[in-house]
Amino acid sequence: MTHAQHTPQIAILGAGLIGAAWAALFQHHGADVRVWDPNADALAATAARMKAPLEQLAQVAPDAGPRGALTLCATLADAVTGADLIQENAPESIPVKHALYAQVEPLMAPSAVLASSTSALTWSELSPGLQDPARLITAHPFNPPHLVPLVEIYGTDAARITRAEAIYRAADRVPVRLKKDATGHIANRLASALWREAVFMVQDGIADVEAIDAALVNGPGLRWSVLGAHMAYHLGGGAGGMEGYLAHLGPSQERRWAALGAPTLSTQVQAELVAGVAREAAGRDISQLEATRDKALIAALRARKDAPHV
Repeated sequence: MTHAQHTPQIAILGAGLIGAAWAALFQHHGADVRVWDPNADALAATAARMKAPLEQLAQVAPDAGPRGALTLCATLADAVTGADLIQENAPESIPVKHALYAQVEPLMAPSAVLASSTSALTWSELSPGLQDPARLITAHPFNPPHLVPLVEIYGTDAARITRAEAIYRAADRVPVRLKKDATGHIANRLASALWREAVFMVQDGIADVEAIDAALVNGPGLRWSVLGAHMAYHLGGGAGGMEGYLAHLGPSQERRWAALGAPTLSTQVQAELVAGVAREAAGRDISQLEATRDKALIAALRARKDAPHV
């Protein structure tokens, strides 16, 4: 984002951890950010919550240019009026979001985009909260949103989606569009499918939690950080690519699919999962594990800047 052209005006509704991460991301990349939260204490804590994300962004994107302005808004109108993008981070409750949209919509500029960070709710569930549903897109970030570039978008107004994508790209995000509204968007559906099989392997006694996680991180997870699932199989087909893979190994793939399990989160399985991650954590608490994760993510992001793209 540059100040030579129009400086994006971003409203952040909800100053929790996700809202603060969005605010830090947009401000770091030069947008003017206005933050509102109905809880005065949460609003007052915004700068403190943004401190660590801003420090991390300085490592990931040190050449982003001058920061945008940050304004903490006492009223919703102060935050929303004149905003190009309104990033909503309210609790995952349809009634709560609908009530908020009823207040936001009259304040929006005609071309503004209302983007929900929702992870659990769909556009079809949220859009009835608006007089003009086309104003809304779902724009689901992956946690932590200031480090993981993905933003999954669904909406019905192509022009609004295009404008929103331009704003996200200027903040160094990678927006991807869904062709239809779907529970779990794209990435959480993939993650849920993977974890379902990881849990089944624990339930079925195939391997312990630690072995499964180590196999993922040191095998397909490493490859997936540079290749998508489809492209990985395209390369797995050798000179014949995807066509060759499907012709020669398609039946074996179907046999593997047939062998995948459908676990249940029984008391025993839950106990094994809890014990397994406790062994992996080796005494480190959640904040220590998050710090380790973020440090590794920053290193990976910096390495990816110099890596070729497939």
